[in-house]
Amino acid sequence: MKKVLAFDIDQTLNVAKTPITDEIADLLTKCLDHFEICPISGQKFDQFLIQIVNRLPNPTPKQLSHLHLFVAQGTQYYRYNGSDWEQVYNYPLTDEQVAKITTSLEQAAKELNLWEEDKLKPGDEIIENRLSQVTFSALGQKADTEAKYAWDPDHKKREKIVKRAKELAPEFDYEIGGTTSINAMTPGMNKVFGMNHLLEELKVNKEDILYFGDMTQPGGNDYPVVQMGIDTITVRNHEDTAYALRGILGIL
Repeated sequence: MKKVLAFDIDQTLNVAKTPITDEIADLLTKCLDHFEICPISGQKFDQFLIQIVNRLPNPTPKQLSHLHLFVAQGTQYYRYNGSDWEQVYNYPLTDEQVAKITTSLEQAAKELNLWEEDKLKPGDEIIENRLSQVTFSALGQKADTEAKYAWDPDHKKREKIVKRAKELAPEFDYEIGGTTSINAMTPGMNKVFGMNHLLEELKVNKEDILYFGDMTQPGGNDYPVVQMGIDTITVRNHEDTAYALRGILGIL
């Protein structure tokens, strides 16, 4: 029997950049009684709270002790200490690395006429420093969900940006994620890094983990987990994830 259920977030637990549904929240809370639950995503810590933790229906401290937040593809890790969330580790980029990644992504998007700053909502930004990675979000974080889904459904726009950014700053890795995002980081600081730290922190083996993700194809930000040999369920959306979780809970 698996000991750990690990999840991508956008398109796996939720509609991109929105809080999880009541059903997913209820299912995850029930799973906390039986498994270690490990969301791992390129998002910032506060988005983990907004989209997942704050949606759980009255979780107990014991349940929360089984919830592990692997932020920025697992290059940051937070756990519940009985009263609050504490950061266990963080591997930030240097200021120079952030600046070079930011320049490469912005230049690539502008050269390809894919820099759409005019579409940003007030106070939003296209490129965000997430400490251990830099994330390009073509329409910003606050864009309407429909606009995000429509912008690059086949990933072709982002593939072009990644190709050019890699030419400009080849010392970094670039991964496509979510609906409009590209995550950039130093080599090896992807979900393989996060999952290896998950194994270490939770003292489990790869065989103990079941991973859920929507971008398990080569080039997708879940693909590194597949390459590790971890059992993976590819989902299209949070409805697929809910269906699978109902089945898992139903046989316990």
